[in-house]
Amino acid sequence: MHRVFLFVLLLAGVVAPSGVTPAQSYPAKPIRVIVPAQAGGTCDTLTRLIGQKVAERLGQGMIVDNRPGAGGILGLEITAKLPPDGYNIACGQGGNLVIVPHTFKKLPYDPLKDFAPVALLATNYLALVIHPSAPFKSVKELIAYAKANPGKLSFASNGEGAFIHLTTEQFRTQAGFTYLHVPYKGIAQYTTELLGGRVDAVITAFTAVYPYVRSGKLRVLAITKPTRAANYPDIPTMAETLPGLSAGGWFGFIAPAATPGEIVSLLNREINRAMGLPDVREKMIAYGLDIATESPEFFGETIRTDYVKYGRIVREIGLKPQ
Repeated sequence: MHRVFLFVLLLAGVVAPSGVTPAQSYPAKPIRVIVPAQAGGTCDTLTRLIGQKVAERLGQGMIVDNRPGAGGILGLEITAKLPPDGYNIACGQGGNLVIVPHTFKKLPYDPLKDFAPVALLATNYLALVIHPSAPFKSVKELIAYAKANPGKLSFASNGEGAFIHLTTEQFRTQAGFTYLHVPYKGIAQYTTELLGGRVDAVITAFTAVYPYVRSGKLRVLAITKPTRAANYPDIPTMAETLPGLSAGGWFGFIAPAATPGEIVSLLNREINRAMGLPDVREKMIAYGLDIATESPEFFGETIRTDYVKYGRIVREIGLKPQ
C-alpha cells in the first residue's frame, strides 16, 4: 500500500524520486516573469514573445507580471527578494541594472550581487538625429559647430541621468565640446520639439524616429553601433568619427541570486533556442533589435562592464545621485 501511495505522489509531482536534481523535475508549475515596466514596452514585448515559445517547450506557462514604478526599481526590488527556485525571473535592461545604481543614492538591490544572469535577449542602438534645418550635415560638422558656438547647440533627452543623457555626455566628453541640455518627460515630447525645430539634436532609439527620417522630417547623422547596421549600410557610425564611441541598450532575463545553476542553464538554452526561431527573428528585426544568444556568463560580464562604464561617465560629468 505504501509503494502504491508513493507512486501516486510521484506521478502528481508531490515528491521527487531519490537522486533527481532540481533541473530534472523543473518546471513543475508556471514560471512568473516580472516585467518592471508597463505593458507595451520593449521588455514587456520581448517577454511575451519569448515566454510563449519557451512555455511551449517546457510544458508550463510563463506568467507575465507587470510591476512598473521608479524607472524599473520597484520590479527589480521585488525580484531580488523572491525565492531563488527558478519559478521567479525578471526582464532587466541597462537602465535599471547599470545606470540607476549610480544615479540613486539608495537602491533596494545590488545589481551585481542580488541577481543571477540568465540570458541576454537582445541589444539595440541609438541614432544621432537632427532637424533638417540644422547648419551641419555630419558628425564632424556638428562637432565643429559646437566648438565654434559654445553652449549654443541644444540636445534633448528624457531626463538628467537617463541613458540618453549619459550617452550624449559620452559623446560630448570624447569629442570635447559643450552643449545646452534640454530634458523632457519622454520620447514623444522631445520628438515633437525636434520636429518643430525647437531643439537641435537628440541621440535616441533609431526605430522610434526612423519614420520621420524616412519622410525627410528629420535627418540621421550616425548610429551608435560599433559597425554599420546591415539594414542601413549607408548610415555611418559615430565610431567612424570618434573611434571607440559606441552605445546601446540591452534586455535580458535575470533571476534572484542563488537560483540553481542547472536551472539557469536550462532556461538559457531554451531561451536561446526560441530566439533562433524564424518568426521570432522576423519580429525582432521589425522591432529594430539585434538578437543575442549568449551564455549566462557573457550576460553577467556585459552587466559588469556597463556598470563600470556608466559609473565612470556619471563621475566624470559630476552628476550627483538623487
